[in-house]
Amino acid sequence: MLKLRLARVGKKKRPFYRIVAIDSRKAGGGRFVDIVGWYNPIEKPAIVNFQEQKIFKHLDHGAQLSETVESLFKETGLFKKYQMLKRGEDVSEVTIAGSIKETEKKKKRKTIKAE
Repeated sequence: MLKLRLARVGKKKRPFYRIVAIDSRKAGGGRFVDIVGWYNPIEKPAIVNFQEQKIFKHLDHGAQLSETVESLFKETGLFKKYQMLKRGEDVSEVTIAGSIKETEKKKKRKTIKAE
């Protein structure tokens, strides 16, 4: 079974990810079938690049999405575009975002120790 997921290729403390189609039975860092995009979380805002035709081809052949890749597709609008294509709707006005908004990190609460 084919799966679309992230494969890390960045240096230490500098993550950079490829979005790859891989056989889900293979090891995590194993050989992949196809590179269908990339994701750079270091940039602010994070940059994403997709090869839509390759992604749609793999999805049409039954590829599954990892949770992270699915959230990237939803945030950029690619998931909506694919669903519209499957229904046969016009997608000429749908735009795919090239970046993702930053989410605010939760602030840690300071705990006060009772003496």
